[in-house]
Amino acid sequence: AAVHGTTTVVAVAGEIDLRTADALRARLTDLAGLNGGPACADLVIDFGGVRFCDASGIGVLVALRNALGAHGGRVRLARVRPAQLRLLRVVGLDARFPLHGDVDDAVAAIAGRN
Repeated sequence: AAVHGTTTVVAVAGEIDLRTADALRARLTDLAGLNGGPACADLVIDFGGVRFCDASGIGVLVALRNALGAHGGRVRLARVRPAQLRLLRVVGLDARFPLHGDVDDAVAAIAGRN
């Protein structure tokens, strides 16, 4: 993970499914500071290395978005591959997560609080 001011950027890779979702949830929750420490203002998740994501992965994203949102933070997704973008659209979450073509765009948007 990398920190840019109050924004934490984390790259996720591989497959996000029932087998890996709990570990991902724990890692993202920790990086977001939601385990008792101060919460980060915003979290950018670089999805460029994600080959597969099922409903359990979507559940992780929604739970993280809700938890961070309760602290005034936001979750943004960068470099989402077409298959995962299709899944986000099918379940209606493309409107709930700001999507960016690359990490730099996401970080810049946060700096401008767009």
